Amino acid sequence: THWKHGGIVGVFGYGGGVIGRYSDLQERFPSIAHFHTIRINQPASKFYSSDYLRCICDLWEYRGSGLMNLHGSTGDMVCIGTFTEQLEPIFFELGHVLQQDLGGSGSNLRTPSCCIGKARCEYACIDTQAMCYELTHFYQDELHRPAFPYKFKFKFDGCPNGCVASIARSDMSFIGTWKDDIRIDQEAVQAYIGGEIEPNGGAHAGKDWGKFDIQKEVIGLCPTQCMWMEDGKLMIDGKECTRCMHCINVMPRALKPARTPGAASSSAPRRPSLKVRRCPSDDPFMTCEHPYDNSRKSWKTG
Repeated sequence: THWKHGGIVGVFGYGGGVIGRYSDLQERFPSIAHFHTIRINQPASKFYSSDYLRCICDLWEYRGSGLMNLHGSTGDMVCIGTFTEQLEPIFFELGHVLQQDLGGSGSNLRTPSCCIGKARCEYACIDTQAMCYELTHFYQDELHRPAFPYKFKFKFDGCPNGCVASIARSDMSFIGTWKDDIRIDQEAVQAYIGGEIEPNGGAHAGKDWGKFDIQKEVIGLCPTQCMWMEDGKLMIDGKECTRCMHCINVMPRALKPARTPGAASSSAPRRPSLKVRRCPSDDPFMTCEHPYDNSRKSWKTG
């Protein structure tokens, strides 16, 4: 293309955070002779206040092109298009006024990202926000000063639903899971069967899908066939359960994760989520409590 891309420009003290872009048609189009991109470290779970977003937009409208990407596949807020002489003023205002750091870019640890976690999700088995925050601070040097042969990504999924697609989009994934058996409320199971409670949290309401069929919609779709009905009760063989979350998603008021939460970790999984054999876990179950020393160890040895 007409853009020269590379890490040949940045801010003082950092090797990452700024993606340098120069046009090879600077004389014809001087207004876009430089079009550098800045990655900004997003807050955990991407929680923003309207005041913060207005400040970021005003800053980029004043010192950049006004073009922004919320969010890139790394997770960062991406501000697209500015000149070299604007980089240091932008960095100063981000750090000293907005108390905001740059994200990762280049052959370094990219900005860790996580799902909404325990902030709003009843399925979250781990505090993804706390883990993401802790590891982001612990690996600041690896994030800002590229020293790897290639980029490296952390992502944190609070449960096997995988809302940030950590398996497909990261090199080190942490996925919330549990020990023991799924908790079953047999009365709620009967309420689903009888039509008193809508399946899937009512997400499929509005069309006539027919009467809920637990055999067809839940038991028959279990990947390990570990579920069955016995004397009017739903039974689950916990040893065969792979925690795929399908049954819980369909009947959330009847089925819940066990009370022994933790996480599974997998290094270098980055592969499509569907139609591809999954990467085996480096650690099928670990407890995840502050200060997350076992998580750091898993990354170092993974």
